[in-house]
Amino acid sequence: MSDQVNLARNKQSPCLDFDSDLNQGRRTRIMGVLNVTPDSFSDGGEFANHDIALSHAEKMVEQGADIIDIGGESSRPFSDPVSLEDEISRVLPVIEKLAQKITVPISIDTTKSDVAKRAIDAGACIINDISALRLDPKMAEIAAEAGVPVIIMHMKGAPKIMQENPQYDDLIGEIKTFLANAVDTAVKNGICRSKIIIDPGIGFGKTFEHNFMILNNLKAFKSIKAPILVGPSRKAFIRDKLKDIAGKDAAPPGPCSQIVETGTQAAVAAAVLNGADIVRCHDVAETRVTLKIIDAIRKSC
Repeated sequence: MSDQVNLARNKQSPCLDFDSDLNQGRRTRIMGVLNVTPDSFSDGGEFANHDIALSHAEKMVEQGADIIDIGGESSRPFSDPVSLEDEISRVLPVIEKLAQKITVPISIDTTKSDVAKRAIDAGACIINDISALRLDPKMAEIAAEAGVPVIIMHMKGAPKIMQENPQYDDLIGEIKTFLANAVDTAVKNGICRSKIIIDPGIGFGKTFEHNFMILNNLKAFKSIKAPILVGPSRKAFIRDKLKDIAGKDAAPPGPCSQIVETGTQAAVAAAVLNGADIVRCHDVAETRVTLKIIDAIRKSC
């Protein structure tokens, strides 16, 4: 069975075995980001047009993406939530058409159970919930009934307020406890444990220094025994660190400079060397090159 099929929309399987597929020496997986929003932090709403979004998704698959993650609501700091109707109108047409064109799995990035259900019916087969199933009490039920993998992320606060002076007594310990408890809650709600992926939530209720600490201490989350997803791509902590080199080209929002993308690849490399199983990124082609080398280093004796 191919790598893509192992992660694809095999809805007949009651419990896709992520543990054996992701944690037994195979290559790091690439999740390509497709924001179909007008106010994306990372790309300035470049893919809000459905036709452009479809074309870009197909291009990411050609470049080596293992998963396409589609989101219709910006989760950038200080962003306002969007209505259910707006979010559905943004993501559903893209998922419906894309599911007929690509063979890799489609992930729906949402905190709303109605959006998740409609997306799964349209062809998505992974739920990426930045709220760790907390914002919508029906999300766990939808995921369990559909039998799809679920990504559970740590976030302190909501996007609107999460960057207002986030503080921790024990950053890694608190995130680890949160994720372990969230996994237990998901299992109690009927989600198969082997289908749960954890995400420490870089940029979500963390200072710039917190994000570097997470990357440096990623192995601490391995004890939860779930695949780890990390998404540092083009985020503010990278832009800030490189602003003396990139100048105004590092400033968000919108597409980043090559300098910022190079910084992203450094963060990707660190994440994988410290235990990440999936990396969420915007530039799939560059990430594939980075992972080709880093995976070889990681597997060397």
